[in-house]
Amino acid sequence: MKLQQLRYIVEVANNDLNVSLTSDKLYTSQPGISKQIKLLEDELGVQIFTRTGKHLSQITPVGEKIIAIAREILNKSNDIKIIAKEFSQPNQGSLTITTTYTQARYSLPIVIQQFMQQYPSITLHMEQGSSTQCILQTQAGLAEFAIVTDISQLSDDMIALPCYHWNQAVIVMKDHPLAKSKLISIEELSKHPLVSYDFSNDGSDLNQAFLRANQSPNIVFSTTDAELIKTYVKLGVGVGIVAKMAVINTSDDDLVVLNAGHIFPYSTTYIVFPRSLYLRSYMYDFISQFSPHLNRQAVDKLMLCENNSEVLTMFNGVKLPVY
Repeated sequence: MKLQQLRYIVEVANNDLNVSLTSDKLYTSQPGISKQIKLLEDELGVQIFTRTGKHLSQITPVGEKIIAIAREILNKSNDIKIIAKEFSQPNQGSLTITTTYTQARYSLPIVIQQFMQQYPSITLHMEQGSSTQCILQTQAGLAEFAIVTDISQLSDDMIALPCYHWNQAVIVMKDHPLAKSKLISIEELSKHPLVSYDFSNDGSDLNQAFLRANQSPNIVFSTTDAELIKTYVKLGVGVGIVAKMAVINTSDDDLVVLNAGHIFPYSTTYIVFPRSLYLRSYMYDFISQFSPHLNRQAVDKLMLCENNSEVLTMFNGVKLPVY
């Protein structure tokens, strides 16, 4: 049994049993992959894949178990290389972060700047997407960390560490009827066209707030980009609902910012990564720079939790920063 053979069966499974596609991605020949898979099956005395003619058609029940263990072995073999680098090249490596626009634009710049000053030899990559896209990228091994708010689709092989809470704000132009309101209500909001984040998810905090109040929001424009929300509010398209962090310490003097903390519950930003990820020292440092209460000792303790419900339980009574 060879690591190469294990890599082949895992990659074939990852590519929906398409050996041709797998060979292209691994820069090897299709017959070579097929030959090595057959040699492994002969050695083990079981079929990992069923076949229709010359094509793989299905993973056998025993094949599912073998592939699952093969993934673990490959991950551990990669960890060995990472551990060696941790000692031979402690301040060299790479870090890929995938996150939403709001986090990338408003909460990460200073942290990224400090991290790059501390680790000039670390290659840093950042990808942007929805919370779901970010989590899927991280789960697939395309990024080490996902920094997101929505973890409703999180699987048990991922861990989510709470970093901070943030509130929504309502923004209007100075001449808007709501501009002089001291305490705006959700009923008032329902009477105006709204410009905000995507409401298509029925479980979103924004949607749930309107549902609890038996109100129907009139969403005329939605986007993940807070700057676009502000732009369209300035154009008179509607009343904006945006992350409060997007309108504090900005030069948007033509906008009136109204508190919405009493209308919408606060959201929580998490840093998410696979439980199997071997955290290098600079990764621990990035986490603690982004969220100071998550020092190395705290992260190691949280990683011992069996699931994310247990992680959240450990944060009961802990006051996270609110933005």
